[in-house]
Amino acid sequence: MHLYFGFGSFCSFTLASVLFLGGYRTALAEDSAGVLQAASGQPTDSAFVNDPIAKMQADAVASRKADWGHWGPDRETYSSWTTHSNRLIPVYTFGIDLESVGGRNSLYRDSSALEKLYGFLPDQTVNPDAEYFDQTDVYRLQRSAIESGKKRVILFVFDGMDWDTTRVAAITKTGRIYHEGRGEGLSFLDYRGTKTDYGYCVTSPRVDGTNVSVDKQTVINPEGTIRGGYDPALGGQAPWLSIADPNYPIGKSSVTKHAYAESSATATSLTCGIKTYNDAMNVDFMGREALPIARTLQDEGFAIGVVSSVPISHATPGCAYANNVHRNDYQDLTRDLIGRPSIYHPGGLSGVDVLIGGGWGVDKDTDAAQGKNYVPGNKYIAADDLAAIDVENGGKYVVAQRTAGVAGTEVLANAVELAKTNRNRLFGYFGVQGGHLPYQTADGNYNPVDSIGNPSSAKAEVYSEADLVENVKLKDMALAAVEVLDSRSDSWWLMVESGDVDWANHSNNIDNSIGAVHSGDDAFAAIVAWIEQHGGWDDTALILTADHGHYFNLDQPETFLEAVKKK
Repeated sequence: MHLYFGFGSFCSFTLASVLFLGGYRTALAEDSAGVLQAASGQPTDSAFVNDPIAKMQADAVASRKADWGHWGPDRETYSSWTTHSNRLIPVYTFGIDLESVGGRNSLYRDSSALEKLYGFLPDQTVNPDAEYFDQTDVYRLQRSAIESGKKRVILFVFDGMDWDTTRVAAITKTGRIYHEGRGEGLSFLDYRGTKTDYGYCVTSPRVDGTNVSVDKQTVINPEGTIRGGYDPALGGQAPWLSIADPNYPIGKSSVTKHAYAESSATATSLTCGIKTYNDAMNVDFMGREALPIARTLQDEGFAIGVVSSVPISHATPGCAYANNVHRNDYQDLTRDLIGRPSIYHPGGLSGVDVLIGGGWGVDKDTDAAQGKNYVPGNKYIAADDLAAIDVENGGKYVVAQRTAGVAGTEVLANAVELAKTNRNRLFGYFGVQGGHLPYQTADGNYNPVDSIGNPSSAKAEVYSEADLVENVKLKDMALAAVEVLDSRSDSWWLMVESGDVDWANHSNNIDNSIGAVHSGDDAFAAIVAWIEQHGGWDDTALILTADHGHYFNLDQPETFLEAVKKK
């Protein structure tokens, strides 16, 4: 059912108002002053007085240098690398611990275990002193949680958030600096309402450089061109330690070369527990189907939900449920997620119970990367698929889309109530320009400044008042998901992705990066509050991690401390 709920004059709407609809509470956007500031475009010099981190980003873009930090291996250049790295990645658990996978139980202490994991023994990777574990262990932790009696499992992925990204976001939140370990200053760092643990893992894929045929769903060169692994002598024993060879994390060391990961290979590790090639979506190195934990649990009676601040079938949310030999086959990945016939599953899968994310309004006439069956129109969901799933047409999903002149929170809240009342599934579709939610910046507003990363030079996104009001936040999506899932089963699995952290880091935009982490942290806090009000932690496990890192280096944390004091 499409939801269109008007409220008279759009411009006179009170943005600070709160909706209480059948117990589902959600605040609308920020106050009107914040909205109008975001809609006004690139901040003026006077605006920087109250936005020091935006000024730091703008100055770094202009001068190509910043004493406080840099992206990539070259400390003398603000931006010398715009994509992922092979850094160790933090993992935080709530309701369960990491004892079974870290320290003396680490796969990286055992050559036979590593050979089984990768399919070969990676060079310089066995480490008898490894405290870290592997990303595939996150899958095993989820399985163990279920076996121990947990009925609600949440996998929260801050896409692209490594230790330095987390630390700078925490410093700007509290004005306190830490130099090692778990740290403090964000909700997921500080929360102690249940048993919690912290560790870090290797994210390297099996191989990089694999070619595939999307139309045939086959892998052409399964062994790729560069193998994965992790050399602690070059990359460090812990994420806060110095990197001996700055070129190692990006696969350019003259000593040891290991592949760094991209999001679909890492998401496959998180959801299926295997190493595979970069760009694989829940398939092994040969292209054979790997079964994600969500589908296993669905067969056991669990309800399944997927939420993302970026497009619904991007790598991480897609890997919650779908299969494909390549991550860019978006429409087919969405078909798997919503139970429609796809190229990998011609008979269709069951589909998830809740799918909420971005991608709305992104249209393309052609897209060769999606193969011959691409349907012109929306890049991420074909029009006939969207129509087929709608309850108005006999489908299973209440459909809530961004709607002109209507607050996104109202659209979503009403969809939640309808889905709960009628025991329907829920599909939510929102976003701006590139398919993501509006970028929250470090000051809590939505007023990005220029980027310098990927693409090499990018003007700041400018959001209209409608862009902000008609969309929702990640925390709204997450709360909508848990409400519907909990109404459908007392056992459920949910993936929440803060995908805009990755997009900000690709852009080498520290202002957007900090804002994205804060936005994700708000969603974590909202989920935790919901858990505490709905049975507590006895039957709940939450794992919060990233899928991979980038290469931001925080050289002078004191500069951000001073920026916080100026606010």
